[in-house]
Amino acid sequence: QVQLVESGGGLVQAGGSLRLACAASGRTFSMTAMGWFRQAPGKDREFVAAIKWTGGSIYYTDSLKGRFTISRDNAKNTVYLQMNSLKPEDSAVYYCATTYSTFYSSSYYYNQARYDYWGQGTQVTVSS
Repeated sequence: QVQLVESGGGLVQAGGSLRLACAASGRTFSMTAMGWFRQAPGKDREFVAAIKWTGGSIYYTDSLKGRFTISRDNAKNTVYLQMNSLKPEDSAVYYCATTYSTFYSSSYYYNQARYDYWGQGTQVTVSS
């Protein structure tokens, strides 16, 4: 199994930046991809970004392209989400997730049901 721990959330003013980190431990050698999702109060959890663990293919939800950047540090088994120009509507609990499965279609990366392990989440609050 894999354990995921997110960090880096907090309170920031609109227009500011935050960098979230997701550190993986345990059976990390079997991970094939990691993703970030978020859930705002009263809303469904939604896809934010994902990265293939080897090869580095990256996927974003269209509305966040240009403001959010996902990256990884294989040596540290850590994935990052750099969030710039934050808006109040970005406020949510941000979760990272990983899988041992091979994603044969890019659409799999966007589907939270395809991920096997989840972190506990980190709160991001953007004030106006």
